[in-house]
Amino acid sequence: MSAVLDLADIAPAFADPTRGSQAVFRKVMECMARPGVIHDLAFAPDAPQGLDRAAGAVALTLFDFETLVWLDPRLRGGLAEGWIRFHCGAPLTEDPLAAAFALISDISAAPAISAFNMGDAKYPDRSTTLVIQLPSLEDGPQVVLTGPGIKTETTLALAGLPDGFWAQVQANQERFQFGVDFIFVAGDRVTALPRSTRITIKGD
Repeated sequence: MSAVLDLADIAPAFADPTRGSQAVFRKVMECMARPGVIHDLAFAPDAPQGLDRAAGAVALTLFDFETLVWLDPRLRGGLAEGWIRFHCGAPLTEDPLAAAFALISDISAAPAISAFNMGDAKYPDRSTTLVIQLPSLEDGPQVVLTGPGIKTETTLALAGLPDGFWAQVQANQERFQFGVDFIFVAGDRVTALPRSTRITIKGD
């Protein structure tokens, strides 16, 4: 059972919620339309302990009272959960299959990608979107991206991903049109990979 919120501990959100969330939404949608592109969300408010600014901005923009959210166990019961409950009104679930969004701060301890909702023939768009917080979006091993929104190919070098993660992403893409979508955040920055993006691991 969730603890009672102490409003004195709740950090502020956007000073202008409509304009702030619209600005973040445009950035996230461009990331989805152009996989591998990285955008800066430094204009967003500070997020509570456990969340980077970009992670908080995405939560404020995409989570609402109609979206079930699976919250990383590291974030449950603390300031981040209280902030999300207060500002977003999003109900939380411990069932990955039920989640519209998953907010993950420790990907190495998260369930496998296949544990989340992949959508179905009637509602392929009702799959889970994974919002994954990482230490950096540019300092990890490179993978090659191809597919819709990419003219020829581009690369992405996310840091802090566990062994086998990209193989899971490849398996996810092979299920298209089903599968989860990904939003990656680090510090003030955001990038995204829709399920349609094809991944080639360097050296394969």
